[in-house]
Amino acid sequence: AAQVFHIGKAAAAVPGELVGLLHLHQRGGRLPLREVVAPAADWARNGFIVSPQISMMAGLIAPILLHSPSVAALFCPLGHVARAGERLANPRLGDFLHALGEGKADEQLDRYWTSLVEHFGPAQGGLITAHDAASYAPVVRQPLSVPFGRYTVLTNPPPSAGGGLVGAGLRLAEDRALGQEEFLSAAHQSAVATVLADVSLIRRAGYDQRLHSDPESIRNLVAGKINPSSGARQSPGANENHLGATTHISVIDAEGMAAALTTSNGEGCGHALPELGIHVNNFLGEEDINPAGFHRSPPGSWMSTMMSPTIVVIDRGPCFALGSGGSNRIRSAILQALLNLLAYGRPLDEAVNAPRMHLEGDKLWFEEAGLPAAAAKALDQRWPAATRFAAPSMFFGGVNCAARLDGRLAGAGDRRRGGVVVLAED
Repeated sequence: AAQVFHIGKAAAAVPGELVGLLHLHQRGGRLPLREVVAPAADWARNGFIVSPQISMMAGLIAPILLHSPSVAALFCPLGHVARAGERLANPRLGDFLHALGEGKADEQLDRYWTSLVEHFGPAQGGLITAHDAASYAPVVRQPLSVPFGRYTVLTNPPPSAGGGLVGAGLRLAEDRALGQEEFLSAAHQSAVATVLADVSLIRRAGYDQRLHSDPESIRNLVAGKINPSSGARQSPGANENHLGATTHISVIDAEGMAAALTTSNGEGCGHALPELGIHVNNFLGEEDINPAGFHRSPPGSWMSTMMSPTIVVIDRGPCFALGSGGSNRIRSAILQALLNLLAYGRPLDEAVNAPRMHLEGDKLWFEEAGLPAAAAKALDQRWPAATRFAAPSMFFGGVNCAARLDGRLAGAGDRRRGGVVVLAED
């Protein structure tokens, strides 16, 4: 499938992830910042070998990576998009991160904002102003709390769209007593697909527009105070074939501390901060998160995405931390992983890597590898225009989950996007 990606300096929204990460470290970090940034600084300075998967993804957005000298220098140092087996390094980013950890965070932040305004200000064709730089600050919000059986699911609140949709899906699944069907059977696949279809209808019933105007209604929705399917109606959908730089990390420790972090750069806008080695986002050019059209939101508005870092709690302690990349498929990926774990009781790796599907309006996509023939046939019969994937695909996101079960630590990485698990022991 083909998709138009809108890039250029005017596609860049204010990139505040660095501010948020530093705020998180100040609020709850135990290790010195020097130790936190050291691995990333080392990878940037010394480089890494490009994997076949990274090479494939980079090839799909080659026009963006070759759009300007500043970005081409990062991803195409040999004159072509980096190929599998070649080494990529970003020493300027490594030096920036190193300086950040050497007690110079405020100085480096000033340098970061100055560079953004210099290269992405109105005079250069961008929209980021000195006022944006001076006023940017992270906002700490209460998570959405979704009861599900003996569990409590904590997920991303408004203005995120994803967390509420995941919560609405959990409410629907619990109301319909999902979990009794044989896993991967035709009955199981049909039941989950019906929930995903209703979640899609909820979104299309103006759900996204309510995120900013009435966020309390979203909390009521996932708390079970509103019928999730009330007022749902079908409407034309957006292009769903997003390929971006969204990634997720889940961490959980023996002391019962957990963190779930999802970040994204879109596809990148095709321009970088040359002295810092940072490719800037293209969120103002993303069709999925600008449903009313481009440059329609007032300056200073918080953008709504599908990113939904999630923590599951039982007996007041976290048992799962998970999340995913995958644009609009994020909600489906996380919801299915949660149902696999909480409703169907599947082992962690199977819950993350089992065949997955996504529904948008009357369109279904599903992975047939690993499905019984009867289950695939049932999906085809109900959704005749369904698209089958012969093998697991990055289209369906990349759920990465860390777990603490009966005092034991475990994890599962989504093989669709090269997910890995690291178990560190003292």
